[in-house]
Amino acid sequence: MTDPIFIIPCSGIGKAYGTISREATYCVVEDLRKGETDTLCLSLLVSGDEETQRLVKSHRCIAIDGCPLECAKKNLEFSCAKLTANFRVIDLLKEHRKLKPKSITFLDKAGRELTKFLADKIALKVDELNRGETAS
Repeated sequence: MTDPIFIIPCSGIGKAYGTISREATYCVVEDLRKGETDTLCLSLLVSGDEETQRLVKSHRCIAIDGCPLECAKKNLEFSCAKLTANFRVIDLLKEHRKLKPKSITFLDKAGRELTKFLADKIALKVDELNRGETAS
Protein backbone atom coordinates (compact mmCIF):
# COMPACT_ATOMS: atom_id res chain seq x y z
CA MET A 1 0.00 0.00 0.00
CA THR A 2 1.25 3.47 -0.85
CA ASP A 3 1.36 6.46 1.48
CA PRO A 4 -1.88 8.41 1.54
CA ILE A 5 -2.37 11.38 -0.72
CA PHE A 6 -3.25 14.41 1.38
CA ILE A 7 -6.16 16.49 0.13
CA ILE A 8 -5.98 20.03 1.48
CA PRO A 9 -9.16 22.11 1.05
CA CYS A 10 -9.34 25.86 1.43
CA SER A 11 -10.73 27.30 4.62
CA GLY A 12 -13.33 29.58 3.00
CA ILE A 13 -15.47 29.64 6.14
CA GLY A 14 -18.87 31.17 5.44
CA LYS A 15 -18.38 30.86 1.68
CA ALA A 16 -20.35 28.37 -0.41
CA TYR A 17 -17.35 27.45 -2.57
CA GLY A 18 -15.18 26.87 0.49
CA THR A 19 -17.86 24.60 1.93
CA ILE A 20 -17.99 22.68 -1.35
CA SER A 21 -14.19 22.22 -1.30
CA ARG A 22 -14.27 20.87 2.26
CA GLU A 23 -17.31 18.62 1.74
CA ALA A 24 -15.81 17.13 -1.43
CA THR A 25 -12.59 16.45 0.47
CA TYR A 26 -14.47 14.64 3.25
CA CYS A 27 -16.40 12.63 0.67
CA VAL A 28 -13.15 11.40 -0.92
CA VAL A 29 -11.27 10.80 2.35
CA GLU A 30 -14.14 9.12 4.21
CA ASP A 31 -15.88 7.25 1.38
CA LEU A 32 -14.62 7.29 -2.21
CA ARG A 33 -10.90 6.70 -1.53
CA LYS A 34 -10.83 5.80 2.15
CA GLY A 35 -7.40 4.48 3.12
CA GLU A 36 -5.77 5.99 0.04
CA THR A 37 -6.26 9.61 1.08
CA ASP A 38 -6.24 11.80 4.15
CA THR A 39 -6.67 15.48 4.87
CA LEU A 40 -4.91 18.15 6.88
CA CYS A 41 -6.10 21.47 8.19
CA LEU A 42 -4.91 24.38 6.06
CA SER A 43 -4.81 26.57 9.17
CA LEU A 44 -2.20 24.30 10.73
CA LEU A 45 -0.08 24.59 7.60
CA VAL A 46 -0.42 28.37 7.50
CA SER A 47 0.44 28.72 11.20
CA GLY A 48 3.64 26.71 10.70
CA ASP A 49 2.72 23.53 12.58
CA GLU A 50 5.85 21.36 12.30
CA GLU A 51 4.07 18.01 11.88
CA THR A 52 1.80 19.40 9.16
CA GLN A 53 4.81 20.94 7.39
CA ARG A 54 6.63 17.59 7.52
CA LEU A 55 3.63 15.68 6.17
CA VAL A 56 3.05 17.95 3.15
CA LYS A 57 6.74 17.75 2.26
CA SER A 58 6.84 13.96 2.48
CA HIS A 59 3.47 13.02 0.91
CA ARG A 60 1.73 13.82 -2.35
CA CYS A 61 -0.83 16.59 -1.93
CA ILE A 62 -3.86 17.85 -3.83
CA ALA A 63 -5.05 21.41 -3.23
CA ILE A 64 -8.78 22.17 -3.39
CA ASP A 65 -9.60 25.87 -3.65
CA GLY A 66 -13.01 27.48 -3.67
CA CYS A 67 -12.06 30.70 -5.41
CA PRO A 68 -9.41 32.14 -7.76
CA LEU A 69 -7.26 33.32 -4.82
CA GLU A 70 -5.97 29.72 -4.51
CA CYS A 71 -5.05 29.95 -0.82
CA ALA A 72 -4.62 26.18 -0.42
CA LYS A 73 -2.43 25.87 -3.51
CA LYS A 74 -0.31 28.92 -2.69
CA ASN A 75 0.26 27.85 0.91
CA LEU A 76 1.23 24.35 -0.19
CA GLU A 77 3.68 25.81 -2.70
CA PHE A 78 5.06 28.19 -0.07
CA SER A 79 5.60 25.19 2.23
CA CYS A 80 7.51 23.28 -0.47
CA ALA A 81 4.84 20.57 -0.45
CA LYS A 82 4.66 17.73 -2.95
CA LEU A 83 1.79 19.38 -4.82
CA THR A 84 0.60 16.91 -7.44
CA ALA A 85 -2.71 18.48 -8.48
CA ASN A 86 -5.10 21.29 -7.68
CA PHE A 87 -8.77 21.97 -8.29
CA ARG A 88 -10.82 25.15 -8.07
CA VAL A 89 -14.54 25.05 -7.36
CA ILE A 90 -14.95 28.19 -9.46
CA ASP A 91 -13.69 26.24 -12.51
CA LEU A 92 -16.14 23.43 -11.84
CA LEU A 93 -18.94 26.00 -11.72
CA LYS A 94 -17.97 27.11 -15.25
CA GLU A 95 -18.53 23.51 -16.41
CA HIS A 96 -21.90 23.34 -14.61
CA ARG A 97 -23.31 26.86 -14.87
CA LYS A 98 -26.81 25.83 -13.83
CA LEU A 99 -25.55 24.67 -10.43
CA LYS A 100 -24.85 27.99 -8.75
CA PRO A 101 -25.34 27.62 -4.97
CA LYS A 102 -27.77 30.15 -3.55
CA SER A 103 -26.85 29.86 0.12
CA ILE A 104 -23.61 30.33 2.00
CA THR A 105 -24.82 28.92 5.31
CA PHE A 106 -25.64 25.40 4.05
CA LEU A 107 -25.32 23.46 0.80
CA ASP A 108 -28.51 23.51 -1.21
CA LYS A 109 -29.24 20.98 -3.97
CA ALA A 110 -26.94 22.77 -6.45
CA GLY A 111 -24.13 22.89 -3.90
CA ARG A 112 -24.49 19.20 -3.13
CA GLU A 113 -24.38 18.34 -6.83
CA LEU A 114 -21.24 20.44 -7.32
CA THR A 115 -19.72 18.71 -4.30
CA LYS A 116 -20.37 15.30 -5.89
CA PHE A 117 -18.88 16.36 -9.24
CA LEU A 118 -15.77 17.69 -7.47
CA ALA A 119 -15.39 14.62 -5.25
CA ASP A 120 -15.58 12.38 -8.33
CA LYS A 121 -12.89 14.46 -10.09
CA ILE A 122 -10.62 14.29 -7.06
CA ALA A 123 -11.13 10.52 -6.76
CA LEU A 124 -10.19 10.06 -10.43
CA LYS A 125 -7.05 12.14 -9.89
CA VAL A 126 -6.14 9.96 -6.89
CA ASP A 127 -6.51 6.90 -9.11
CA GLU A 128 -4.25 8.46 -11.77
CA LEU A 129 -1.62 9.38 -9.21
CA ASN A 130 -1.68 5.94 -7.65
CA ARG A 131 -1.20 4.38 -11.11
CA GLY A 132 1.84 6.59 -11.58
CA GLU A 133 0.35 8.82 -14.23
CA THR A 134 1.68 12.36 -14.40
CA ALA A 135 -0.10 15.18 -12.64
CA SER A 136 -1.98 17.78 -14.67
